[in-house]
Amino acid sequence: MKVSDILRVKGNTLYTVPPEQPLAEAVQTMAEFDIGSLVVMNHGELVGMLTFREVIAAVVKNGGSVGSLVVRTVMDDAPLTCTPETEIDEVRRMMLGRHARYMPVLNGRTLMGVISFYDVAKAVVDSQDFENRMLKAYIRDWPVEEEGAAEPKL
Repeated sequence: MKVSDILRVKGNTLYTVPPEQPLAEAVQTMAEFDIGSLVVMNHGELVGMLTFREVIAAVVKNGGSVGSLVVRTVMDDAPLTCTPETEIDEVRRMMLGRHARYMPVLNGRTLMGVISFYDVAKAVVDSQDFENRMLKAYIRDWPVEEEGAAEPKL
């Protein structure tokens, strides 16, 4: 299974923010759309990722408020990325290794979407459920050997 399989099921709604946007507006967007991340884009290029992790760290560092902070000052400017052709097992390893919950998907320099750890976990579970059902169907339809069929007839 590849990242493109997740994107096909997930759809293509993207939420982006410019790096100079006030953090308060970005947080408002995240709350309004119930999303945990925003891709930071500058002149059509991915320049970072803003997740609730960076927002919380900034709020704590800023004495409990976002104040006049802008996205650029708190974003992850080196997010993990993958391509639509990346295998899900590789994405899972990458996300676990960096404790990343969200990963932009790039085709060259074009942003194709964002996948979350939830999306990856769901794809893996769905795939295992399908495989499990197929194995059970195979076992259920296994031909029954008749008694004595294994013995040679004389």
